[in-house]
Amino acid sequence: WSSCSPDFGTKGVLDRFGQIEPKVLFCADGYRYAGREIDCLRRVREIADAIPSIERVVVAPLLRAAPEVATVPRAVTWEAFTGPERGGEIECTRLPFAHPLYIMYSSGTTGLPKCMVHGAGGTLLQHLKEHQLHVDVRPGDVVFYFTTCGWMMWNWLVSALASQATIVLYDGAPMAPDTQVLWTLCAEERVTVFGVSAKFIALSEKETLAPTRTHDLSSLRTILSTGSPLAGHSFDYVARDVRPGVMLSSISGGTDIISCFALGNPLLPVHRGELQCLGLGMAVEVWNDIGHRVVDEPGELVCTAPFPSMPVAFWNDPDGLKYRDAYFTVYPGVWGHGDWVSETRRGGLVIHGRSDSTLNPGGVRIGTAELYRQVEQMPDILESVVIGQEQTDDLGGTDERIVLFVRLRPGVAFDEAFASRIRLRIREQTSPHHVPKVIVPVAEIPRTISGKISESAVRDVVHGRPVRNRDALANPESLDLFRDLPALQPT
Repeated sequence: WSSCSPDFGTKGVLDRFGQIEPKVLFCADGYRYAGREIDCLRRVREIADAIPSIERVVVAPLLRAAPEVATVPRAVTWEAFTGPERGGEIECTRLPFAHPLYIMYSSGTTGLPKCMVHGAGGTLLQHLKEHQLHVDVRPGDVVFYFTTCGWMMWNWLVSALASQATIVLYDGAPMAPDTQVLWTLCAEERVTVFGVSAKFIALSEKETLAPTRTHDLSSLRTILSTGSPLAGHSFDYVARDVRPGVMLSSISGGTDIISCFALGNPLLPVHRGELQCLGLGMAVEVWNDIGHRVVDEPGELVCTAPFPSMPVAFWNDPDGLKYRDAYFTVYPGVWGHGDWVSETRRGGLVIHGRSDSTLNPGGVRIGTAELYRQVEQMPDILESVVIGQEQTDDLGGTDERIVLFVRLRPGVAFDEAFASRIRLRIREQTSPHHVPKVIVPVAEIPRTISGKISESAVRDVVHGRPVRNRDALANPESLDLFRDLPALQPT
């Protein structure tokens, strides 16, 4: 089976489900977000019409007690679908360890999303290891992760049931109807493991929230963060204003492995800006361009031996060519994950960004996360996106200049003095190589449907290239803000 989030547009769903040709489609009649009710049935009609393999559409009531399904092809309500089967016994069949369980999808920002098939045994074994040993999930714990069912963290969260924990699901905006709603949920539900994105923690800090003084978080033992690298100042904020002494685990892995390459350890200290340790049983190393292991210097994250939660296959890839091309081309026979990272001498990991979005001004490789860590500490900047813009140098060769786009707080004016403050901070906290040549204010920044900033989409627009999958974006109209900007004309 496979899932998308209800906020996917029709094209985004068809790009995913159209490839796997499902027989049964389960959906809600709509959903609520930030105080609005959004109807889903029009999109469901379009999806059912476009995918002939769908034999039955089952509509669950969320907005209405009795959804009107007559206009949806081959549709019945949840009540009609389940009613005749109530009281039946569930029969469990023993299947092979690698029997397919989920089909997960890449973000789709470079073409049609890859359809990754994950096996039941490897996925659950990996999740049990991570939950019980790395996160210290115990029977009776209450585990929460803010996620949609279109992100792999939803699958990861549900597996916590296998550790005899209670899971908390949240349906809605993370900062509406008020900015404290998730911290209130954490207190009221007595959450012991609280999972969010690094962006949510940064926004909580920007909003000057101090849950340790406004909420009873005495039950909270562990905070998990993923989706993007967790900045050093966010570690400080959590220790000061959220829950002093809490185990703060920045974790990293991905949809490709439906688990983590690096994450927390309840037996080790937390170091500012670092992921505590590599995943148990994972042969993770950091390699340079010639395939040698390096420590305390940036390189590619690789995994040199198989692990249980590798995809068992890609859908519609009978010869395995797409699979091999996705992971085993940078270093033949070795899993290359596409992350640009550094391993510390104490065994931790620092994430610099995706290696395919690594900046390269003057031949110096720089991770985008290094700039984000500095820029987003400035209180008047809500968020930012940075790219490398290709340029022709004086000798007719090619070089790259760093371009930084910033979204400011309402009412904040952008001028050269503001830009100079940004450049000075980056220069002092990183290096002169990191300083952007161009800084441009924008009203909105494009994000994927799972909430990640899309550097690749911005880079394509700036270079006049087609964006290969606009439907992977939650706000594709924002790309127009980056088109034909005078400040980006070649020098």
